[in-house]
Amino acid sequence: MKLAAVGDNCMDVYENIGKAYPGGNPVNVAVYFVRLGGESSYTGVVGTDQYGKLMKEKIAEKGVDVSHIRFMEGSTAITHVELVNGERVFGEYEEGVLADFKLTDEEIDFLCSHDMVVTGLWGNVHDDLAKIQARGVKVAFDAATRPEDPAAVTAIPSVDYLFFATDDGDTPELRETMKQIKAKGPKLVITTLGEKGSIVYDGEKYTTFGIIPCNVVDTMGAGDSFIAGFLKGILEEKPVEECMKMGATNSSVTLEYNGAW
Repeated sequence: MKLAAVGDNCMDVYENIGKAYPGGNPVNVAVYFVRLGGESSYTGVVGTDQYGKLMKEKIAEKGVDVSHIRFMEGSTAITHVELVNGERVFGEYEEGVLADFKLTDEEIDFLCSHDMVVTGLWGNVHDDLAKIQARGVKVAFDAATRPEDPAAVTAIPSVDYLFFATDDGDTPELRETMKQIKAKGPKLVITTLGEKGSIVYDGEKYTTFGIIPCNVVDTMGAGDSFIAGFLKGILEEKPVEECMKMGATNSSVTLEYNGAW
């Protein structure tokens, strides 16, 4: 069971506590998937600055295959973050070398050697997902809070599992949005609702699941943890509700410490 994560990475720099943690949506999912007992790789680019070397080293330490991390002249991506009462508050994002990241044919071949490929809104690979899916590989995509973003709109028809997040709860408007997204191609549309749990639409019914209570220290990486747990359940051919439980359980672990991992 091998998961290929591809796309963005970044150093989460916490200004108010003077710390920096490696992260980024696909990177986090790869790390959490290994934590759950699976195999994963991460494909992407880092800069030739101090953070690039640190990023690759730290991801490798977690047991993720880093053979397809490339170094490009320039700066590694940085997200400036503040921690306020356990909630992360995002500041400026510096994209660095990721702005010029494009998959090579060899990298696409590598991704297609896995059981599933996962990426996200800032991964710069949305234009390549149709090629990957056409080769019989399952594709998952995290649209963050912006399923209407042009990158997400491009990706959705070539995605099997479409994730996005909202703080507005389970509303009729949300269910209609999920239905509209499902009609464009995904097998499942999965929405995380923060402390209100999650909801999945399969084209016929909506399935809801709550949270696993825990001591919240830092919410960084909680959504990515859910994705990793959910996708592991999918690859193990578990029922949807069990996949949701696996996602929520994995999130509860991440919520109890500082930084994504």
